[in-house]
Amino acid sequence: MHRFWWALFRKRRGDAEADPDRLLEEFQQAVGIRFGDPALLKQALTHRSRLGGEGLSLFESNERMEFLGDSVLELVVNEYLYCHFPGCREGDLTKRKSLIVSKNILSRTARQMGLGRFLYLSDAEEGAGGRDRSSILADAFEAVIGAIYLDSGLPAADRFIDRYLLNGVDKILSDSQHTNHKSLLQEYVQEEFKTHPKYKITAQEGPDHEKTFTVEVAVKGTVLGRGRGHNKKEAEQDAAREALAHFDRESVPHEEAGS
Repeated sequence: MHRFWWALFRKRRGDAEADPDRLLEEFQQAVGIRFGDPALLKQALTHRSRLGGEGLSLFESNERMEFLGDSVLELVVNEYLYCHFPGCREGDLTKRKSLIVSKNILSRTARQMGLGRFLYLSDAEEGAGGRDRSSILADAFEAVIGAIYLDSGLPAADRFIDRYLLNGVDKILSDSQHTNHKSLLQEYVQEEFKTHPKYKITAQEGPDHEKTFTVEVAVKGTVLGRGRGHNKKEAEQDAAREALAHFDRESVPHEEAGS
């Protein structure tokens, strides 16, 4: 049965890609947004793996649009937090914002809205599971925000972000003190790299009753975060938080499917 539905999905997908306007139309219907310039939407949904196969330039992928969408997203989220949490200091607002716009949360949001089925990928990238790869989904979500902003302005982008991301912000922030960074990092690394983050205590300082621990966390041998705390658990959470911030800036190199 699984093979039947997968074959049906591939057939429908092939039919849609044979008529790109149909795929874009389906996306617009799914999210309830009408683009004045559908070319902006197509670029937002085009992964760089697709470029070689169609002789397209790098500027026709969604990478530049993702850069713009990232800035629009941060502005909207910052304004939301500023208005909804008047008692929070700058540092607390920054921590909340970092969690909401993290690639883990963005990829989860994109997965929930079914964004992966609308992406333009190379056959190799699709075969390697690119439609469900966290980094691809998170970047595409931000690129769509950039496309909406260019096509319809900030209010439309704000409504999109509110509907698909901020609508669930209470659940995102429900973790006590927003410290469950280890589980977020574990989830992201498992989905993206099919492995687990590894923690290592690198230093212990101070007397037994007042020790300070320093911990490193690595993924595939690359140290991505360092943390300090009065116990091992606290230091690991701090290291995981720094690693999550690293993923929001750049990715750990891994073998990518060719075009």
